[in-house]
Amino acid sequence: MSIFDDLNRFLETRLEEFLRSHPHLELQALEEQLREQQEDTRRLIADLQGQQKRLKDEILSIAKDIQRWHARIDKARAANRPDLAEAAQEKEASLLRLGNQRWGQMEGLKKRIAQSQDLLNQIQQRRQEVKAKAANTKSSQSQTPSKSGWEKSGWNQRSNYSNSSSVADPLEEKFQRWETENELEQMKRNQSR
Repeated sequence: MSIFDDLNRFLETRLEEFLRSHPHLELQALEEQLREQQEDTRRLIADLQGQQKRLKDEILSIAKDIQRWHARIDKARAANRPDLAEAAQEKEASLLRLGNQRWGQMEGLKKRIAQSQDLLNQIQQRRQEVKAKAANTKSSQSQTPSKSGWEKSGWNQRSNYSNSSSVADPLEEKFQRWETENELEQMKRNQSR
């Protein structure tokens, strides 16, 4: 263990503690991470689609070559040139194998594009969930000061009645923080799959 490893672990721990105590910042960081993953996935899809278009063009070119060589086979047979007909058949078979290979590659790309599109949809959905959670966290934080303002103005100041929802309940805050952390951990686990 080096001092850098210890320092790195210490800083990571402090950052995690800070983010836990400021859930809105953790949600913002998660939302930013999801935005970057969304952009990366979009770039990947565009790259895969470009590869797919190139393969389609290559397959069409190979198909034209196959047609040309097939016509040459017929010409060579008609001219009673079995040597040329056999060579043209070998060329046609070679082109057919290449075409099949490219077709298989294109089918693989189609699957990867579909998987990437599914991933993009999941990322977008998670990003919306995180945004909504961040908005809820932000609104619940902004509501806390307004409650204290009501308490100062005398709205909930009955001597024989204590309404636990009007007073900031530390247990409620702990549970909300814990539930938020669990949801974030679940989202992170789902995202890493």
